[in-house]
Amino acid sequence: PEVINGRTRKATVVDLSPWVEYEFRVVASNSVGIGEPSRPSALLKTKAAVPVVAPTNISGGGGTRSELVITWEPVPEELQNGEGFGYIIVFRPLGSTSWTKAVVASVEASKYVYRNESIMPLSPFEVKVGVYNNEGEGTLSSISIVYSGEDEPQIAPAGTSALSVSAAEVEVSWQPIAWNRHTGRVLGYEVRW
Repeated sequence: PEVINGRTRKATVVDLSPWVEYEFRVVASNSVGIGEPSRPSALLKTKAAVPVVAPTNISGGGGTRSELVITWEPVPEELQNGEGFGYIIVFRPLGSTSWTKAVVASVEASKYVYRNESIMPLSPFEVKVGVYNNEGEGTLSSISIVYSGEDEPQIAPAGTSALSVSAAEVEVSWQPIAWNRHTGRVLGYEVRW
């Protein structure tokens, strides 16, 4: 802090965070050195303000068919700037012009799931997550692309063949299922006999 003239009896402290409790001490100094600090003042909370820090690490995906799962890293309490804190989620299918808006009124929230039967599997969505409190709506994050949930594979592997290897072993082989934008990645196969 800047040094204040010895005849001054008050000072304005600036650049404090909104809705945070502070206590203050005063230290006297002269050409010999710095004295002992005063006893701390009573705790004083600054006034609330609209939040200015948007959530980070916006991502998501997964879920089941007809779901859009959106996740984010929650905003720490010291950056919420007031009571009534929550999250605003806006999203739209990639290429669309109109946004859908949802509100999550929970400080601890880090996930939102939108369910709609019209959502095609693995469809890309533009997503932004913002914040609000009792003072108003704050900043939105930049756009992230999040894909809707996958569907189960709709076709069976082709070219299945079996070769006897020993009296107790049979080697089974098949043609892999190609990646399909509508059903997604094949994570594994199940062999039945």
